[in-house]
Amino acid sequence: MKPKLFSVIKHYNFKQFLLDMKAGIIVAIIALPLSIAFALGCGVSAEKGIFSAILSGFIVAILGGSRVQITGPTGAFIVITQSVIAGYGTQGLIVATIMAGIILVLFGVFNLGKLIKYIPSPITIGFTGGIAVTIATLEVKDFLGFEIATMPTSFLGKWSTYIKHFSSVNIEALILGLVSIVILVVWPKINKTIPNSFVALVIGTAAAYFLKLDVALLGDIPKTLSVAKVSGLDFDMIFSLVSPAFTIAILVAMQALLSAVVTDGMINSKHKPNAELVGQGVANMVLGVFGCIPATGGVARSIANAKNGGRTPIALMFHSLTLLIMLLFGRPLIKLVPRPV
Repeated sequence: MKPKLFSVIKHYNFKQFLLDMKAGIIVAIIALPLSIAFALGCGVSAEKGIFSAILSGFIVAILGGSRVQITGPTGAFIVITQSVIAGYGTQGLIVATIMAGIILVLFGVFNLGKLIKYIPSPITIGFTGGIAVTIATLEVKDFLGFEIATMPTSFLGKWSTYIKHFSSVNIEALILGLVSIVILVVWPKINKTIPNSFVALVIGTAAAYFLKLDVALLGDIPKTLSVAKVSGLDFDMIFSLVSPAFTIAILVAMQALLSAVVTDGMINSKHKPNAELVGQGVANMVLGVFGCIPATGGVARSIANAKNGGRTPIALMFHSLTLLIMLLFGRPLIKLVPRPV
């Protein structure tokens, strides 16, 4: 149950500090567009995704059980958060996220972290593939520049709506989206140091701004966060949210521990599963209190951290600090990011 930070800090040195700082900054650049996109996909405003990554990062860095885990919102939560918001509103998501955090802490306290190894590989593969299809479906609206006020929550309903509005495709948005995809694919072959998502973000935003393209933008993003207010909460509502809360907790546990296992193999380390579950649980309780979306360990971001020299939770702290600086001082630029990008 002892957090990983306390064991790795004993032999910490300035050289590793610089490597952790570099890795944290690079991963933050990768995480910024992801945090925004996953928040919009979950049905909440963009800053909820950024703050989710910031808060969870600081907490898991202190309490978690992995050396290189990078936390934040992921695509795994899109379906469950949308269904909770559709059924109970944003306050339902707040309650479910707090409950999920409590469940995760209990998982860690009762030593259930080791059970993750018994999840069959086909389930993990199918689950990940399903997330990919879900994300792709959600992004069609902005990718094609549709101006649809209300979207159906069901998968088939979304595609039916897209087909009906196909004649109103925004060509400028489509071209901008296609250019972004080309950059994501081609850039790693040119340069592996600067993240491809950051390059796509800068070029896409600059193109939309200087060419005055008629595309939807992110708009103003609040830089402050306040405690969420929940009204009309009763026992029936809490009881009905047990199932989605348990689902969120399982998703967090699966993805965080699988990410930890993958990165352990890269850096020849061994994570502490129960400490990781407790850290993730406390983080999600705090996220719920502030009305943010759930967070967990991100495989792609954690791998990027390990590849860039991150070896301790200090890198995760730098990741969160960099995101906070971006939010506080980069808002005039962030609001200009086109949704197709």
